[in-house]
Amino acid sequence: MSKIQFRDTKFKPESLARIKQMQVIVREYAQQKLKLTARQLFYQLVSRGLIKNTVQSYRSVTCLLTDARYAGLIDWSAIEDRGRQPDVPSEWSSIQSLVDSALSAYRLPRWEDQPQYAELWVEKQALAGVLEPLAREFHVTLSVNKGYSSSSAMFEAAQRFMKNSGGGDKDSVLLYLGDHDPSGEDMVRDIEDRLREFGVVNLEVKKIALTMTQVEDFNPPPNPAKTTDSRYETYAAKHGTESWEVDALPPDELQRIIRAEFESVIDVELMEAVKAREELHREKLRRAAARIKDE
Repeated sequence: MSKIQFRDTKFKPESLARIKQMQVIVREYAQQKLKLTARQLFYQLVSRGLIKNTVQSYRSVTCLLTDARYAGLIDWSAIEDRGRQPDVPSEWSSIQSLVDSALSAYRLPRWEDQPQYAELWVEKQALAGVLEPLAREFHVTLSVNKGYSSSSAMFEAAQRFMKNSGGGDKDSVLLYLGDHDPSGEDMVRDIEDRLREFGVVNLEVKKIALTMTQVEDFNPPPNPAKTTDSRYETYAAKHGTESWEVDALPPDELQRIIRAEFESVIDVELMEAVKAREELHREKLRRAAARIKDE
């Protein structure tokens, strides 16, 4: 952990109380080996009834979060800015460190023999940190749309689906997470229409979060649905005038939902057989690396 003080700040009692609430949330995420974005931290405060869901509240939280980090009260490494990730070149301190990295990363095409091909897509980049561990665990492509996706990204996705489904010989499922608002609901249709336009067949686009059932179960903080959205009238006729952000769901609940969906898709016996072959290959690499080290 990296709580480092750079500034000596005198906080008001109410600010210290809010910082303590932030610290609780940060610890909860850290226990799950997850980082937060500032926006996720804000929505966790809102969903727990600790702060109002307003633009001014969001600004206050982000400012206080920054001050608390500079004051050494919140770990610098607990908060991430996923929109500003540096591209750091790969390097290894030795051949052994390269071998260790290769052993950790080595995987066979685990979905090649599966009866279905699956991917995990999310509307918001802020949630990628919560989803990446599960994407690695189930060895699936994780795609961050950042709203409506570009034509280039959709064409590349279509090529990927067609390649991995044998041109449509086996079914494909796209598990999707997005906000429950006019655009978030319409994106499911948009994704399916555009992938089919590019030639993908036997495809199910399944929105697994945020659904109205989850809204009713978890009661996340509502926002007014944007009346300026061209899809507002259709959305309001079906769901009313409120909308909800998928960020507000607890990360452990999001992971539970995703895990259950993948477990319903995967043939576990086939997947375990591939993992067993991977381990045999790793052992060969370990023996080969040992010979290089001896030389």
